[in-house]
Amino acid sequence: MKILVTNDDGIQSYGLRVLAEFAKTLGEVTVCAPKNPQSAKSHAINVHTPIEIEKVHYMNGVTAYSVDSTPVDCVRYATIGLNAEYDLILSGINNGYNVGEDILYSGTCAAIFETALRSMRGIAFSTERDNFDFAKQYLDGIYRYFSDNKLFDYNGIYNVNIPTAVNGIKITKQGGAYYTDEFIKTDERHFDQRGYMIYKFGSDLNLDTDATMNGYISITPLSTKRDSITAYEKIKNLVK
Repeated sequence: MKILVTNDDGIQSYGLRVLAEFAKTLGEVTVCAPKNPQSAKSHAINVHTPIEIEKVHYMNGVTAYSVDSTPVDCVRYATIGLNAEYDLILSGINNGYNVGEDILYSGTCAAIFETALRSMRGIAFSTERDNFDFAKQYLDGIYRYFSDNKLFDYNGIYNVNIPTAVNGIKITKQGGAYYTDEFIKTDERHFDQRGYMIYKFGSDLNLDTDATMNGYISITPLSTKRDSITAYEKIKNLVK
């Protein structure tokens, strides 16, 4: 099996190394990851300036590329640039959860959305900050869960969050707000965006937010579709 591994925390991230080591147990691995951290870049790509791409030594048995751009550009180079197809694309392990509305901002998840546009299968992995050594023990079991339940027969891309204590696995849908930001003035012309959690600690285990925070590995099927089918069905016959 040919596997591509990427992330948004950068090629030096420990979470990426953990995921690449796991991927090596499944097949032939290529790593294509950002040169620098690219968190919250969502589905951005660079179309204005040349992109520095360098083949680098990463770990034994792995072909690796450092891409001075976004996670989506990493996937695009690994597929379009290298003219390659992969049986599975893995993104992460992100240093911090990607749940609820934060999926829209996440570069980790955006890499998997690009995977879908390339007609390939993918999984995005995230965990609590600095929880990598705990999370890595569950990667094999999560992949077995995918295989045993034939999840890729139902959908091509999934978002997985691994909590700090695990009670089991839940299939979930996207929850609501988890983080928000405030603008902090640093001088007359500059502001920092600083995030803080606004999640209310609910108990609906059908939601990725609640399931994860209640100790369950959440597995959420994702889609690249951005249209509202509910609204479409209501208004499609309004205009004659």
